[in-house]
Amino acid sequence: MIYGISLTIIIVASVLVIIAVLLQNSKGGGLAANFASAQVMGVRKTADFLEKATWVLASVIVGFSIIATLALKSGGGDTKKSLIKDKMEAASGGQLPMQPAQDQPAQEQPAAQPAE
Repeated sequence: MIYGISLTIIIVASVLVIIAVLLQNSKGGGLAANFASAQVMGVRKTADFLEKATWVLASVIVGFSIIATLALKSGGGDTKKSLIKDKMEAASGGQLPMQPAQDQPAQEQPAAQPAE
Protein backbone atom coordinates (compact mmCIF):
# COMPACT_ATOMS: atom_id res chain seq x y z
CA MET A 1 0.00 0.00 0.00
CA ILE A 2 2.72 2.47 1.01
CA TYR A 3 4.84 1.30 -1.91
CA GLY A 4 2.05 1.97 -4.42
CA ILE A 5 1.35 5.44 -3.07
CA SER A 6 5.07 6.27 -3.07
CA LEU A 7 5.45 5.03 -6.62
CA THR A 8 2.51 7.16 -7.79
CA ILE A 9 3.94 10.27 -6.13
CA ILE A 10 7.36 9.58 -7.68
CA ILE A 11 5.85 9.30 -11.16
CA VAL A 12 3.80 12.50 -10.81
CA ALA A 13 6.80 14.40 -9.39
CA SER A 14 9.00 13.12 -12.24
CA VAL A 15 6.59 14.42 -14.87
CA LEU A 16 6.42 17.79 -13.07
CA VAL A 17 10.24 17.98 -12.93
CA ILE A 18 10.41 17.35 -16.67
CA ILE A 19 7.92 20.17 -17.30
CA ALA A 20 9.72 22.55 -14.91
CA VAL A 21 13.12 21.88 -16.50
CA LEU A 22 11.78 22.39 -20.01
CA LEU A 23 10.19 25.69 -19.04
CA GLN A 24 13.31 27.11 -17.40
CA ASN A 25 15.08 29.90 -19.19
CA SER A 26 18.46 28.64 -20.30
CA LYS A 27 21.27 30.72 -21.74
CA GLY A 28 19.78 30.21 -25.18
CA GLY A 29 16.28 31.20 -24.18
CA GLY A 30 14.64 27.81 -23.72
CA LEU A 31 10.92 27.24 -23.91
CA ALA A 32 10.32 30.06 -21.43
CA ALA A 33 11.35 32.54 -24.16
CA ASN A 34 8.29 31.52 -26.19
CA PHE A 35 5.99 32.77 -23.44
CA ALA A 36 7.66 36.18 -23.10
CA SER A 37 4.60 37.97 -24.48
CA ALA A 38 2.39 36.54 -21.75
CA GLN A 39 4.44 37.59 -18.74
CA VAL A 40 2.26 37.30 -15.71
CA MET A 41 4.83 37.08 -12.94
CA GLY A 42 7.80 38.52 -14.81
CA VAL A 43 10.87 36.72 -16.11
CA ARG A 44 12.93 36.78 -12.91
CA LYS A 45 10.13 35.62 -10.60
CA THR A 46 9.22 32.83 -13.00
CA ALA A 47 12.84 31.65 -13.08
CA ASP A 48 13.03 31.70 -9.28
CA PHE A 49 9.79 29.77 -8.97
CA LEU A 50 10.80 27.15 -11.55
CA GLU A 51 14.22 26.69 -9.95
CA LYS A 52 12.73 26.24 -6.48
CA ALA A 53 10.06 23.92 -7.85
CA THR A 54 12.74 21.80 -9.53
CA TRP A 55 14.70 21.46 -6.28
CA VAL A 56 11.58 20.69 -4.23
CA LEU A 57 10.35 18.08 -6.71
CA ALA A 58 13.79 16.47 -6.91
CA SER A 59 13.84 16.25 -3.11
CA VAL A 60 10.35 14.71 -3.15
CA ILE A 61 11.50 12.08 -5.65
CA VAL A 62 14.56 11.19 -3.54
CA GLY A 63 12.55 11.09 -0.31
CA PHE A 64 9.75 8.95 -1.67
CA SER A 65 12.26 6.65 -3.39
CA ILE A 66 13.79 5.95 0.01
CA ILE A 67 10.33 5.43 1.54
CA ALA A 68 9.36 3.05 -1.29
CA THR A 69 12.56 1.06 -0.83
CA LEU A 70 12.01 0.74 2.90
CA ALA A 71 8.36 -0.23 2.37
CA LEU A 72 9.37 -2.87 -0.16
CA LYS A 73 11.99 -4.41 2.13
CA SER A 74 9.72 -4.41 5.18
CA GLY A 75 6.81 -5.84 3.22
CA GLY A 76 7.58 -9.32 4.53
CA GLY A 77 8.25 -12.45 2.59
CA ASP A 78 11.34 -13.25 0.63
CA THR A 79 12.67 -10.03 -0.90
CA LYS A 80 15.15 -11.97 -3.04
CA LYS A 81 12.42 -13.98 -4.73
CA SER A 82 12.07 -13.14 -8.39
CA LEU A 83 8.85 -11.50 -9.52
CA ILE A 84 9.28 -13.17 -12.91
CA LYS A 85 9.40 -16.61 -11.28
CA ASP A 86 6.27 -15.72 -9.29
CA LYS A 87 4.44 -14.85 -12.51
CA MET A 88 5.67 -18.02 -14.23
CA GLU A 89 4.54 -20.16 -11.28
CA ALA A 90 1.13 -18.54 -11.29
CA ALA A 91 0.75 -19.01 -15.05
CA SER A 92 1.82 -22.67 -15.02
CA GLY A 93 -0.28 -23.66 -12.03
CA GLY A 94 2.51 -23.57 -9.47
CA GLN A 95 5.02 -25.65 -11.41
CA LEU A 96 8.06 -24.12 -13.04
CA PRO A 97 9.07 -25.61 -16.38
CA MET A 98 12.19 -27.72 -16.21
CA GLN A 99 15.30 -25.90 -17.17
CA PRO A 100 17.52 -27.55 -19.75
CA ALA A 101 20.68 -29.12 -18.42
CA GLN A 102 23.77 -27.07 -18.83
CA ASP A 103 25.97 -28.05 -21.70
CA GLN A 104 28.35 -30.79 -20.70
CA PRO A 105 31.85 -30.50 -22.13
CA ALA A 106 32.04 -32.59 -25.25
CA GLN A 107 34.20 -35.66 -24.96
CA GLU A 108 37.08 -35.57 -27.32
CA GLN A 109 36.88 -38.26 -29.94
CA PRO A 110 40.04 -39.65 -31.49
CA ALA A 111 40.85 -38.21 -34.86
CA ALA A 112 39.67 -40.41 -37.70
CA GLN A 113 42.44 -42.20 -39.57
CA PRO A 114 42.47 -41.37 -43.26
CA ALA A 115 41.58 -44.31 -45.45
CA GLU A 116 44.43 -45.59 -47.59
